[in-house]
Amino acid sequence: MKTMIAATATLVALAMPALAQDAAKGEKEFNKCKACHMIASDSETIVKGGKIGPNLHGVIGRTMGSVEDFKYSDGLQAKAEAGEVWTEENLAEYVTDPNDFLGSRSKMTFKLRKGQEDVAAYLATFSE
Repeated sequence: MKTMIAATATLVALAMPALAQDAAKGEKEFNKCKACHMIASDSETIVKGGKIGPNLHGVIGRTMGSVEDFKYSDGLQAKAEAGEVWTEENLAEYVTDPNDFLGSRSKMTFKLRKGQEDVAAYLATFSE
């Protein structure tokens, strides 16, 4: 009987979708990012932040390394030339370890150690 209950619980757990990312938690985690990044549309500034890094409004779905007048690392320029696009998944991977993601040196030296998926979900709320 115990085996049957354990097997049923396992099947139920596997059938459930992965825990959804939490954009509200991501908003709090983004406070670590705003020293270098802002979130601003053409009509409003949503998060006033630094200008060292590119504006992250609309980042999800945007071609990597494509913000005009921003000098990207060679690795991100190569991704842009290959037409790679930011997704929530690859953005979370990038902020975990930018150098590892690119396979080369990134200009972004900060590594986000927790809440990466939540930050990506938060940024997705400002993307089409």
